[in-house]
Amino acid sequence: MPKNSKAVKRELDDDVTESVKDLLSNEDACDDSFKKSSLIVDGQDGEGKECDVEEGGSDGEEEERPAWNSKLQYILAQVGFSVGLGNVWRFPYLCQKNGGGAYLVPYLILLILIGIPLFFLELAVGQRIRRGSIGVWNYISPRLGGIGFASCVVCFFVALYYNVIISWSLFYFSQSFQQPLPWHECPLVKNKTSTCKKEGPDVVPECEKSSATTYYWYREALNISDSISEGGGLNWKMTVCLLIAWSMVCLAMIKGIQSSGKVMYFSSLFPYVVLICFLVRALLLKGSVDGIRHMFTPKLEIMLEAKVWREAATQVFFALGLGFGGVIAFSSYNKRDNNCHFDAVLVSFINFFTSVLATLVVFAVLGFKANIMNSRCVALNTNKIVALLGNGIDPTLIPRHVNLTQVSAEDYHQMLDIFRGVKEDQFSTLGLESCSIEDELNKAVQGTGLAFIAFTEAMTHFPASPFWSVMFFLMLVNLGLGSMFGTIEGILTPLIDTFKVRKEFLTVGCCVLAFSIGLLFVQRSGNYFVAMFDDYSATLPLLIVVVLENVAIAWFYGIDKFFEDLKDMLGFTPYRFYYYMWKYITPILLLLLLCSSFIQLMMTPPSYSAWIQEEAAERTLGFPPWGIVVCISLVAMAILPVPVVFGLRYFNLIDESAGGLSSVSYKKGRIIKESPRPEEDDDASLIGGKTPSEAPSPRPPNRTHRPPSAPPPPGPPGTRRPTAATASAT
Repeated sequence: MPKNSKAVKRELDDDVTESVKDLLSNEDACDDSFKKSSLIVDGQDGEGKECDVEEGGSDGEEEERPAWNSKLQYILAQVGFSVGLGNVWRFPYLCQKNGGGAYLVPYLILLILIGIPLFFLELAVGQRIRRGSIGVWNYISPRLGGIGFASCVVCFFVALYYNVIISWSLFYFSQSFQQPLPWHECPLVKNKTSTCKKEGPDVVPECEKSSATTYYWYREALNISDSISEGGGLNWKMTVCLLIAWSMVCLAMIKGIQSSGKVMYFSSLFPYVVLICFLVRALLLKGSVDGIRHMFTPKLEIMLEAKVWREAATQVFFALGLGFGGVIAFSSYNKRDNNCHFDAVLVSFINFFTSVLATLVVFAVLGFKANIMNSRCVALNTNKIVALLGNGIDPTLIPRHVNLTQVSAEDYHQMLDIFRGVKEDQFSTLGLESCSIEDELNKAVQGTGLAFIAFTEAMTHFPASPFWSVMFFLMLVNLGLGSMFGTIEGILTPLIDTFKVRKEFLTVGCCVLAFSIGLLFVQRSGNYFVAMFDDYSATLPLLIVVVLENVAIAWFYGIDKFFEDLKDMLGFTPYRFYYYMWKYITPILLLLLLCSSFIQLMMTPPSYSAWIQEEAAERTLGFPPWGIVVCISLVAMAILPVPVVFGLRYFNLIDESAGGLSSVSYKKGRIIKESPRPEEDDDASLIGGKTPSEAPSPRPPNRTHRPPSAPPPPGPPGTRRPTAATASAT
């Protein structure tokens, strides 16, 4: 009987040895090493081999993390996320408002001091830990785990109204297949058809007082109410467009980054084709050079104002998508040895180039539009001069070479100079306008108005205007979808990584919920709620999130330790420039920006621009009391997860083994040759790989750790047991 027992024992030992040999010789299991965390087996005489198995959850099941099909696909995804609608209308508006070419100087400086360092930081953290925003910051410091939840809340708020802008673009896109375009001229009062007259009693008064494109935007597209308090019911046209927009986002995202990555090839590249075509076409228009000249004419006295620097910093902040979690989510699907520093610099300057390209197009179009408006002004005031001849204006004052039936801008200004010289005291009573192209260019059109009013008006003067309208609004849809993919990824990825739910179910549920809430934005007063969410649900919360991200890495985790992690991951030590940026310069600049934003909000009561139908003009109105409560609630709800999670962790009200907030399983990736010491904790580093001698030896009490579901079998002598801290280094 003892002999039989020894024989059975020998057979079991042989089976275990064969299993270990099979594991060591299995090269195929290591091909996708960046998708799973690693199991490291070291021999006595060699370096050992890395094979990948991931702690999928408490049940120990294997789980594969999806990955980008190529580096190009990943870069296009990041570009598509960072380059969005703001590049087309917000950047040109700020450039026009803050001194033209002089605005580019502070923007570029702050891009280098704030944008690139923070963008690099988010890329590096996401790629190293390979988690969404919740898992990443919970991993860095459980007490700061609320940062990830705050990012998700902000992403959700932004997605709610951002997709509404896409639905507006879809509506205009659907209406562009007409000749002439439906916003070409004002409609008649009686039949409401597109057969139009520009002047006369039959034209709709609201349109006659404003313009055809303005009337079409506010009345035909939005059918807007006079104030935010007047709901007015749902706009069924925009409701259908919103449903289509959310369906497109859902279908693209439902299968994860593989499907959305393929869409990126089109959605990221197509806008550049359209912008370049628009630039070439716009430069051929009369007066486009006036717009370009205005853009690059420096106004240095404006550049010295603090407001310009604050708005430039805010634009850098939003342009790169910092704090949303989308950057972290996209980079979490990368290989561990990907050069994320190169990615950060490349995407940042592509974003800057896109903003300048779009601004060139916008200013060329605005120069063309300004010349048209100036010609109308000259014709209108020439008629006034004709009416005043002999009754306020002496006909002999008109130069002989001037033909009053066709007056050029130069002739008109010459007549004005003569009238001013002769009638110094009585000139203002004549009611003649200066009709300056510079004045027309200084009339800034903000936000949605730039795309849906100024551009549509310019396109009515293009040859083959329906073609250009189709291309322009298709470009807007693509720009919006590219940013929406990153925003939705910033919601889905951390929730999937944290709570282990199925991607398909969560995607559909998120889109259905967002569409249901989004009905608020497609009622007649919906445009006012879009402005409210844009002003109050993102700016301050995102600033707070990014400040906490920077502080968490530089001061809680340790900038020296983080640099070691980057060296281990990238294979080289990053420039010392980033050390001082992350530790001192960038946090100080962000805090100054945050304080100035608070001061601005305190000094400026919440208000919005309302379209008054009878006046056919915009008027600034203050929010009603319930509107102010909503504004404050948006800010509070967005940042609430940060203090809540901190308090729960600080007072130990959350069990460290709780799955939702603690399920992080991506750790370091270095083959360790030394034998483990019995007292050593294997979770040696928060992000990067360190040797056992560098590891902090006892674990802090507030660190999250999920014990393995079952202890691994003992290996041969010198074998290092698999730990929660090991991860693949590809």
